Formats: sequence, structure tokens, C-alpha cells
Amino acid sequence: MRSLLVVFLWLSSSLVLWGQSEFHLPAGKSKVVIPFQMINNLVFIPITVNGVTLTFLLDTGVEETLLFSLEDQEQIPFYHVEKLKLKGLGSNEAVEGYKTSKNILNANGYKDMDHDIYVVLDQEFNFSSQVGIPVNGIIGYHFFKNHPIEIDYTRKRVVVYDSGAKVLTKRLKRHFTQETITILDQKPYYTSLVVQKGREIPSRVLIDTGNSDALWIFKNKTRHLQVPEPNLPDYLGRGFSGAIYGLRGRIDRFQFGGTQLEYPIVTMPDSTAFAGVHFVTERVGSIGGEVLSRFDVVFDYRHGSLYTKPNDKVTEPFRFNMSGIEIEHGGMEWTTPLYDSASDGIKIYTQDREETQERNVKIRFELKPVFTIANVRLGSQAEQVGVKQGDRLLRINGRMARDLTIEKINDALRSEEGKKIELELERQGRSFVVTIVLKSIL
Repeated sequence: MRSLLVVFLWLSSSLVLWGQSEFHLPAGKSKVVIPFQMINNLVFIPITVNGVTLTFLLDTGVEETLLFSLEDQEQIPFYHVEKLKLKGLGSNEAVEGYKTSKNILNANGYKDMDHDIYVVLDQEFNFSSQVGIPVNGIIGYHFFKNHPIEIDYTRKRVVVYDSGAKVLTKRLKRHFTQETITILDQKPYYTSLVVQKGREIPSRVLIDTGNSDALWIFKNKTRHLQVPEPNLPDYLGRGFSGAIYGLRGRIDRFQFGGTQLEYPIVTMPDSTAFAGVHFVTERVGSIGGEVLSRFDVVFDYRHGSLYTKPNDKVTEPFRFNMSGIEIEHGGMEWTTPLYDSASDGIKIYTQDREETQERNVKIRFELKPVFTIANVRLGSQAEQVGVKQGDRLLRINGRMARDLTIEKINDALRSEEGKKIELELERQGRSFVVTIVLKSIL
């Protein structure tokens, strides 16, 4: 079961930067398959940059390719460097960065020999801690613009096709619903039918694979869509230029891929988050990964087409984090679990006093993740039982947190209403246990 989780919500409308980057398939190949990791409905793919393999968020909501976390990588050569300012969603000032050109990018053979990259210097924009894996950058428009791109959320793979590939044409005609998208400012836009209080409202939205929520609506961009009741004030995540806050609620339904999606959670960010950001005409919001991950999606930018096929998730209810806490990856630490003599490790010989028989015990040193509380929602169950930002999570429902992933922890926090979640936390060297009963007010 999945529901929404907001991590870093980047550049849904910001950089007006133009490059000449061109990705191409290998000669004689009709497609390239790129496996991906999916975390919180977001797609992360490996791409080699100037000979070094990095991890990128695949994001239709950005124009240019960004790098922001290279501290653990070997030195990467960059060419033709110039300094500039970058700004995106969030309320803070623009940040310093660099533009580099003549970079070689290679995603399993899908290659660009002259790619522009924008390097963000401020390491606050490293959102690896929010997803639990090292993430080095974001790639958007230039990855999609020349070829049909399939994102298969079920099989966790991205497939890049030659435009004339017969296998793709047959699949699309037999199994997919075709709809029109419009590419504006190098991003895909779609007109959805949003239903609120029984009223059907055609709404232009950005299709944003880099947003993990279901549906974003900007309050001051339309007078037809109202703030839903009840609603929940919440921290929504981090944008390119600062923290983003807003409201969450539900609407009756909206349409995507020829499918009616019932009672989705709509997120309405505060207007200060996008003050001064350019929006295309009549855009009222965004569709994100909580919707897209319920489909097999094919983007064909060149022909202005979107193809969708529902997967097994399409009928799942839309859920959200009812606990009121956001978890982040707080680093790694060494642990020393004991293993039997058949395993590899450091041998320690001890004497069993009762049986006077030597036995072989081994210790294997392992790096395990540390998880901490990144945010506590005001008025939430977590706040009421005393959870605070910065607390370390030791156990959840009896399981050691270090043996889990952020994805599994968040699945527990977004499970069924009425479920009890027992958390063992540590604060200033002292551990304590709290119990949260998940309750939805939406």
C-alpha cells in the first residue's frame, strides 16, 4: 500500500535556461532499457557523467539537468564553466551555481555527447536524506524530447524507443489509451477534468514525475477550485529555494489516462512558495507520482502524445501520512552483529563455562542507516505524544529501524486508519517509547 509522501519538490516551474543537448539511441537499436529505483513514487536512474556513474531523479517538471551532490564521488571533469543564479519553488533568494557544457551523458547506451549541466553549490539541496539513497542530480526535458519514453512503474524500468519502433506502435494501439499533451516551456501539460462538489472543472496541469504527491492545485491560479473542507495544514517538503508549506484535502475525483480516480488528496501550496515564478497560461497545478505510479506511462513529446495503461495500483485508495512525522536518513553508523561460525567475519574464541567446550563466535562490522525525525506536524498525533524534530528513531513496531528503509518506514506511517504505531525514540542519549494511533481527518 502506498500513499503520498513529499520529499524535495524541485523546480516545477522555474529555470528558463536553454541548451542544445541531444540524446540518441545506439545505431541499429530500436530501444534501450534502463532499470530504476522507485522511492515514494519517484524514479531514480543511473547515468554516467563524463565517465562517472551517478544517480538522477527523472523529472518531467524541470527543463535543464542539475547536479547538487558530488562529495562522495571521484573527481569529475567539467568544461566551459560559467557562474549564474538559480531559483525555483520556495520562498528564499536564488542560489549560486555553475553552468557547464560539452558533458558526455550515457544511460545504458542512450547517450548525449554535448550536454549542458547546472551545478548547485549549496549542499542543502541534497535530498538523499529524504529518500535514503545517494542522489546526485535531476534530469528532465532533454532526456524526453527526442524519443518516446516509457515509465513502467510495475516492472521498475524506463524504456527509450526509436520513434518508428514497430513493437512500440503495436503495444500502444492494443493496450494503451492515447491522449494529447502540450509541451510548453519544455514541460508536458495535460488538461484534466477535476470534479469538486459535483462540479466538473477542466484544468490544465503539469505532468510532473518529480513530484511525489497526487495532485497539486495553486489556490490563486483559479477561482473555480476551492480549498477543500476539511483540510490539513502541513509541511509539504523542500523546493529549490526553500521550504514549502500548504494545505491538504480531498476532492471528489479527477480524470487521468481515461480513468476516473476517486477522492484523491489534493495539495495546495502556500502562494509564497511560487512568488515570482513564471507559470504558463491557465496552469492551475500538477499531477505527480502518486497518480502516475498507478499507470504504465509513455511520453511522446515530439508528437504531443501521452499513452497510459492502468496497473494493479489504480484502484487503491489515496492515503497520506497520518502520524504527522517525516523521517529522514541521518547518516550511517557501524554495528557489530554476531554470526555463527559458518559466516565470514572476525573470529573470537570464548570458553563455555558449563560445557568447558570451545566455540567459535564471529563479529561482522556493518554500516547501518540512522533515521531521525525531520519534521513534526503541528497538532498531529506525534506532537501530542511528545515526538520532536531531531529525535532518533530506534524501533518501529518492534523492528529495528536500521534494518528497514525509508520506504518501509513511511509505508507503516501511511497505513490504515486506527492502526497503532509504536515508536522507540532516542533524545539526548535517553530512549523512550511512544504510541501513535493513525487517524485521518481528511
